[in-house]
Amino acid sequence: MNKINRTTYIFITALLMLTPMYAQIPSPITLQIGGGIGSVSPRGDFSGTTMEYYSGTTYGQSGGINYQGKARLGILGFNIVGEIDYASFSNSGNSEPGKGSIDISQKVFSMKVGPEFKLNFPLIPLTPYVGANLSLNRFSGDVTFQGVSKVPSGNFPIKTESRVGFGFSGGVIFNFAGLSFDVGVQYNMLNAFGKSWEDVNPTQDQRLDSYLALNDDKDPLYSAGSDKHFINNSRSLNSFAITATVMFGLF
Repeated sequence: MNKINRTTYIFITALLMLTPMYAQIPSPITLQIGGGIGSVSPRGDFSGTTMEYYSGTTYGQSGGINYQGKARLGILGFNIVGEIDYASFSNSGNSEPGKGSIDISQKVFSMKVGPEFKLNFPLIPLTPYVGANLSLNRFSGDVTFQGVSKVPSGNFPIKTESRVGFGFSGGVIFNFAGLSFDVGVQYNMLNAFGKSWEDVNPTQDQRLDSYLALNDDKDPLYSAGSDKHFINNSRSLNSFAITATVMFGLF
C-alpha cells in the first residue's frame, strides 16, 4: 500500500469511528424556557421569631412560597441560566412574651444570571447539574403592630429597596413526553452587597422608624439600652429554596 492510499485509509477509518460519537453530541446551541413553583425558607438573620424582629436582632420570617421563570441557553454542554423569582415570606406572633402582636410580610423579587454545568453519567436517565448566579434582589413588604409597647398600632409599609447578592444551585433534569423537568435546590445570599441603614422619618425620633426600611446595616446612632436606636449589627438575609420547573425547548 503506497503512502497516499495508506493516508486515505487512515482518514476514512478515523471518520467512520468518529461518526457515531459525533451523532451522540447534542446540538451545539439549545434554548429552553419554563416556569415553576417551590417552597422557600429564610436563613441567617432573615429567619427568627417576631420577638427577635421587635428587638432588632433578626427579621423574624418563616417559610413561604416561591414562583420561578427560567431560561437555559446551552452551548456544547455549558449553560447560561437566567431566572426571575418571586418569593413571599411572612410570620405572626408576639412582640414580647404574652404582649402585643406583630404580623410581618416580606416579598423578594429577584433577577439572576450565571453559569451552570451539567454532570453527564452514562446509562442514567437523569442529568445532574451545579451552578452559581449573581442576583439583583428587590425587597418590599409591610408590618402590622397591635398593642405593641413603644410602637403605635397600625399597618405600615416597608420601604422598597434593592440589594445585590449571589447564590449556588444544584439539581437534576429528566425528560418525559417531550418536556424537560427540572427539580432543583438553591441557596441565596440576598444582600451580600449594598447594606445600609436609613431613617425614613428623620424629623421624628421614634422606634417605629427602624422597622420602616430594610435597615440591614448597623444603626449609626446605636446606643446600648436605647428604645429608638437598637439595631447594633449588620444582618445577612439568606434563603433556601426547593423548586420544580417545567422547561420547553425552543431549539
